[in-house]
Formats: sequence, C-alpha cells, structure tokens
Amino acid sequence: MGLGILNDTKLQHVPGTATVFDDESRLREENAVHDPNLKYDSTGTIILIPQPSNDPNDPLNWPLWRRDLILLTLSLLSVIASTLSPLLAADTLSLSLYFGRTFTDVALLTGYHLLGVGVAGFLFVPSARIWGKRHLYLLGTVVLVFSSAWGGASNKNYKSLLWARIFQGIGLAPFEALVNASVGDLYHVHQRGKRMALSNLALFGGAFFTPVLVGKIADTMSWQWTFYFVAIFSGALLPVVVFFVPETAFRRDAVFNTDTATTNTPSPRLAPENRIELETSPNSAVESTRDSQQDMTRAMQKEMSVEHADDTAPPPEKASWAKSLLPFNGRKSDDRYLNLLLRPFTLFFHPGIFWACLIQGTLIGWTVMIGIVLAAIMLGPPLFFGEVETGYMYTGAFVGALLGFVLAGLISDWSASYLTRLNRGIYEPEFRLILVIPQLIFGCAGLYGFGIVSNNIGKYKWFWPDFFFALEVMGMVLGAVASALYIVDAHREISVEAFTCLLVFKNIFSFGLTWSSYDWLVQTGVKPVFMAVASVQVVVCLLSVPMYIFGKKNRSFVARHNVFFKISDKVADWLTFW
Repeated sequence: MGLGILNDTKLQHVPGTATVFDDESRLREENAVHDPNLKYDSTGTIILIPQPSNDPNDPLNWPLWRRDLILLTLSLLSVIASTLSPLLAADTLSLSLYFGRTFTDVALLTGYHLLGVGVAGFLFVPSARIWGKRHLYLLGTVVLVFSSAWGGASNKNYKSLLWARIFQGIGLAPFEALVNASVGDLYHVHQRGKRMALSNLALFGGAFFTPVLVGKIADTMSWQWTFYFVAIFSGALLPVVVFFVPETAFRRDAVFNTDTATTNTPSPRLAPENRIELETSPNSAVESTRDSQQDMTRAMQKEMSVEHADDTAPPPEKASWAKSLLPFNGRKSDDRYLNLLLRPFTLFFHPGIFWACLIQGTLIGWTVMIGIVLAAIMLGPPLFFGEVETGYMYTGAFVGALLGFVLAGLISDWSASYLTRLNRGIYEPEFRLILVIPQLIFGCAGLYGFGIVSNNIGKYKWFWPDFFFALEVMGMVLGAVASALYIVDAHREISVEAFTCLLVFKNIFSFGLTWSSYDWLVQTGVKPVFMAVASVQVVVCLLSVPMYIFGKKNRSFVARHNVFFKISDKVADWLTFW
C-alpha cells in the first residue's frame, strides 16, 4: 500500500501512475542511471510526463512562455465568457418589474443559459476530440460577440432575451468544457497545478466579480449595456484568438504517453529481440507496485532508447505561422463522431468521473442557489438593497475565489510533489485529492454559516452572509481544481469526455435549482434548506476517502475492461447500421 492507496496486482503499470523523481536511493537500489534518451526538466531530477516527441509541432516542445501566453489568452476569454452566467444576478428585481414577470421567470433567464452551455458542450466535445479545440474556441468567441449584442438589443422582448441567453451559453461552452483539457495538452504533470488553478480562477473568479460591476452599470447606464460590454470585450479578444492561439491537441506516438500507457502487451515499435515482456503472469500477480514501477521505468527507458537509436528519419518540419492560423489541421482521433457523442453517457457510471462531477458540480449548484437567496433576502426588508448594493454583495465571493486560487496554487503541486517523494518517486493521481480537505473545511463551513446568518438578516446584517459566501466559493474553487487535476492526471486519454460529464452535470444540476430553489426556499425556509445542502456536501467530500484508497484499482479495472466505451460504441454501431 503506497501512502494509503491500495496497490494493483493486475497491471505492472496502471495508467496515471508515473515515475517522476529519480531520487538517489531508488537509483542505487535499481542500479539505474539517467537515460540520455529520456527527457528531464531543467533540474535533471524530474522526468517529463508525458515525454515530448521529436516533432517541433508538439505543444510540449514549444517554449514555456508561448504555452503560458496561450493559456493566458484562453483564461482572459474564459473570464469574459464566464461573466455571462451571473450577468443578471444583481438585476433580478428590476428585470422582474421591467418584464412584468415573476422571480422564477427571471431566474430561468440564467437557467436556460446554463442549459444551453450543457447541451452545446455535449455536442462540441466530440468535435474537439476529432478535429481539435481551435475551431471551437474561434466559434465560441464569435457566438459570444453576436449573442451579447443580440441580448442588449432585446429591450422588452422577454423571449428574444431568453434565446440570446441560450446562445450565450453556446458561446461559453467551449471555454467551460475545453480550457482545462488544454492545460493537459500544453503542460507536463509537474507543471499543471498552478496553471489549472489559474484556468479555474478565470472560469469562476470572473463570474463572481461580474455582479459587482453589473449592479453599478445597470443602475447608471441600463442593464442592456452589461450585454454590450461583453460583446465589445469579446470582439477585442477575437483577433488575439485568431493569431495567437494555435491548436493545442496533438497526436503523439503512444510510446511518449508514459502516463496513459498500459504494459499488458509489448510495444510494437521494438524489434523482437529488444522487447521486454511486460505482461503479468499468474504467479507474479502478487508483486508489489514498487517493483512493478521499477520494471516499468527500466522498460520505458529501454524502449525510448531503442526508439531513438533506430529512428534515423529527420523530424517533421515545423508548421508555418500561416498554417497554424487554420481552424483545422488534421484529425486528432480516428473515432466516429457518433461514438464520441455517446461516450459521456456511460462515463457517468465511471467511479472517478462521477466523483469529480459531485465534487465540482454540487458546490457550483449551491453557489447558484446562494445567488437566488441574495436576490430574495437582500432586496426586501430589513435591508432593502438596490441593484448596486446587491451587486456589491458578490465582492465576498470574488475574494473567496481569489483566496481559493492562491491556496490551490500553493498546495496543489507542492502536496503532490511532497507525497511523490514520500512514495519513493512514484506519483499517483490520487495525491491530488488532498485538495478536498480544505474544500471540506471552507466550503461546508460556508454553507452552514450562510444558512444560519441569512435566516436572521436583521441581526447579522450584510457582512456575515458575505463572509460565509466567500468561504463557500473558496471551497468551490478548491474542489474544481482538485477534480480537474485528477481527471487530467488519472484519465488524460478520456479527459475531454470526462470534462463533458462535468459540464453537463453541473449545468443541468444548476438549471434544476434555478427552476425550483426559490419556491423551495419560500416553503421551507433558508436555514433548513442550507443545513440540508451543507450536510449533503459533507457526504460528497467524504466520498474522496474511498476514492483515494481504491482509485488505483479503479484505474486498472477501467484500463483492462473499458466497459463504459464498449457499451456506448455498441449503441453507436447499432444506430449507424440502421
């Protein structure tokens, strides 16, 4: 058992597990040395996982500043796109009077927007798997521009505004579904933690700062200008995406994907006399994971050595800048669209993916519910907040998102590296689950506290609800980073489909809450509702304990018996036949 994680006895190398550090004691035990054909980081102690190929077009071979520039651009667009979800949060009362509609009708302007995100993400992600992500980033930016302009021009036409909100969801979908997956495309395992925290801050932090500005803009310039500003800023970033965000997806030869490889069969790239038999015999099924990892490291080193020694062909030419501007640059997968479209349905039964959906999606849903409560309790007695003051209430959420980002950035890579060293240089993706501990502390404390103080707003005024809102959002960001990192590290080969599941789950869940939560709160009361949802969140966080213990066995089982894709592929084949 490695630091509480149950070993697997079926595979000698479980996808996701990787040898990251060449510590001296382990090298002495193995009588191993640095293999010159394996690539290390600048310190010479961290093996690059995955290994960069020899192709100059491989994103892992690009300068770090270029990769960071791409991520920064996508993060800025994510900030703009994510403002759309809470765009009407501070205007609930004024829009209700403006359109002559109920609170629920105004909440559904956000609910159907979230539904648009979920449906569009479900349709877009298979396209990203086949043709890459660039064309979807371009499409999403264009849709953001015209749908935001459309929303601002809707005036008193409620149905027109509703459809504009749905199309805004379509424009948001590529950024919410694919930016985290692009982090997996662009960076090695040891580089992902801070970048994943940044991408999640962009998606969630920007969303919480929006109402702070929207309330003031709507009060001084009208709510239509909140839409026009999104169109203007999205339009300004469109040329940046066109010229400086190339395709991040890359078809890398399997020998370089040392994090996703299994070792049941020898590599076909090796000559028979150079192959290392890696399949586990019945008599060796009880070997320890440490010995298996040592065998795997030696096998990978020899395989990479033979690969490089036998490869006399020159590397491919570097693609020109003009060619990188094309929205498509070849297929990234040989799978059919229908097969990929159906795969997320079955992945909801994948323990690791379902855990990630719960860890990220439930807290996002409760955050949407808090937004509805703010609109209901702050606008009425005893505070009688207007649009501006209600918008300022999101300052706490924005501060919480920033603190969550800082905390996730500080401990995500550090904790993983520390546990990897304790595990003798062997990295397990389950080490990322440590981030759930501060999520449990801050997120659940925020939910309990918000329910208590919001139930007696006359006594606690505005500060304490805002304080506990900040704690809840802090936990939400930590959970989002933990789930995203775990998916990318443990299941990178299906990360796009997995992020589809997260996208669909959290948006459908949030849509359901916008449909019913206001009536639920009125009938039951604020405190009982939040005591219930906080207790549910505690249970969700505690599911991380069995996930940590059995995560490696789960990864091994999925690698050996991918029943999830087999079922969906059979359905796709049947539909294609008919």
